[in-house]
Amino acid sequence: MPRLPDSALRDALIERMRFYRDLGLTDFYRRAVPVIEPGAEAELAPALAPVLAGEVESHDPQTAGAPSEGGLFAEELAIPARRSSPAPPAALPILTFEERAAALKSILDDIGDCTRCALHKGRNKIVFADGSPMARLMFVGEGPGADEDAQGLPFVGRAGQLLNNMIAAMGLKREEVYIANVVKCRPPGNRTPEPAEANTCSPFLFRQIDVVRPEVIVALGATAATYLLGQRQPLAALRGRVHSFRGSKLIVTYHPAFLLRDPRQKKEAWADLQIAMRELGLKAPARA
Repeated sequence: MPRLPDSALRDALIERMRFYRDLGLTDFYRRAVPVIEPGAEAELAPALAPVLAGEVESHDPQTAGAPSEGGLFAEELAIPARRSSPAPPAALPILTFEERAAALKSILDDIGDCTRCALHKGRNKIVFADGSPMARLMFVGEGPGADEDAQGLPFVGRAGQLLNNMIAAMGLKREEVYIANVVKCRPPGNRTPEPAEANTCSPFLFRQIDVVRPEVIVALGATAATYLLGQRQPLAALRGRVHSFRGSKLIVTYHPAFLLRDPRQKKEAWADLQIAMRELGLKAPARA
């Protein structure tokens, strides 16, 4: 295989290092890189050092000059805009199951015994995520409830049972999808997360999305939609169409907890899920 020109090699390796740096990793690049002759990495070390240190930002023309996700919402509420992870580059390296699992563990390790916002004061367990690192479909909710806080897993209470039914209606199993929340600690009394809390925690969610790279994300409820799309609009204005977020197609629907309170809206939620199914090329299983 021919060796890449020095300039192309340098650009490709820097882009790869930038991607792994954003995931909190610094050693995956040795597993899969463009063809590099012995000693080439050492020659490129001076160029890679500022990338790993976070001193060089992405120059993706599609995102240059664009506001960070959630920045508009943060500004609207007159609070400091969160520092979110940069949008992923146009061409991301293909990660294996093991690499994605390791990258997700690295994010969890980075969260640690988190005390970054006030939510840590009342939690029992951090609720990171559940499901497959290779999932084509990802669900994002608002935050953990009492059952989730006790078990350390998202959507395991009554709302979780309904979500499992929704997933099954789509012809999938829970272990085939990926499930996470905007915040990873339970808000007191299951209240809506405060903007400062969501802005502090959601960058970890963005990193999870960048690792899993689902084809479709389903935002469950207004809070998830707000912090993913970076703007506050009525749910009715966001439903029924396909949005774009970090390389994935994003669809907005009702939160399962809301559907438990108003079962009449289940038909509308099913219409939203059918949009996701169409994007994924799925057909509902035949009823017995």
